[in-house]
Amino acid sequence: MAAVGYGVSDFVGGVASRRVAALRVVIVSYPLSLLLVLALTPLVGGTVSAEALLWGAASGVGSGLAVWWFYLALAAGPMAVVSPLTAVLVAGLPVAVGVVLGERPGPVAYGGIVVALAAVVLVSRESPDAVAGEVAGGRQLRFTRPVAWLTVGSGVAFAFAFVGLHEIPDGTGLLPLAAARAAATAVVWTVALASRHVRPPHGEVLRLSVYIALLDVVANAAMMFAFQGGLLSLVSVIGSLYPAATVLLAMVMLGERVSRTQQAGLLLALASVAMIAVAAV
Repeated sequence: MAAVGYGVSDFVGGVASRRVAALRVVIVSYPLSLLLVLALTPLVGGTVSAEALLWGAASGVGSGLAVWWFYLALAAGPMAVVSPLTAVLVAGLPVAVGVVLGERPGPVAYGGIVVALAAVVLVSRESPDAVAGEVAGGRQLRFTRPVAWLTVGSGVAFAFAFVGLHEIPDGTGLLPLAAARAAATAVVWTVALASRHVRPPHGEVLRLSVYIALLDVVANAAMMFAFQGGLLSLVSVIGSLYPAATVLLAMVMLGERVSRTQQAGLLLALASVAMIAVAAV
């Protein structure tokens, strides 16, 4: 659920960020997601602690920076390349952190991790549109050096956000997620005020921002609860398969071409989820 939510949200965010500045999207979507979490919190219950709120806030800072940089990369570069490359870091770094913290998945799970990383790499291979230069709004979208730096930065920040979600103790309900959304809102609004991108979007982009907020809550809540019931090294890998949804939507909705290598990566992604799921049973 988290991977699908992230993937669809990335697609919608990328489409919105090609029409207005990325910050104008997130200054609306993050406050809305905070309000949604606060509205749902009484229904979930749980006992919150200072530790849970601090880890939630740390995760929110990471995700606020990550989404801002990520949307900037999606607005300037080909979606079918930026999203999967970010996922390579989102998948790999938490696995490394989990192993350092002493996690030892079984042989089948390790195999699933390897297959998942291979899937992300294959899906990340440049599509024909990326090589030729995808066109959006009359301009070509190429994977330039600035886009590459934004992609790497967002991947590292997303990985940090995943680690923060994993450290939230079990049984704390949704309040840590509210702390995360509040911190993310503070980050993007601080950047927006500094760069003078404080005019909210309207019309279709505003509607897309509402969809992003809904998807953000679903994906992050699912990810947080999954982390509370599983290993960082396994859950993060499954969550990082979100580019499959993004690439499929880019192919169907935007007409982006997907190479045979990327198609093989999508199939490997399904296989890796199956392997990790079997190992977790």
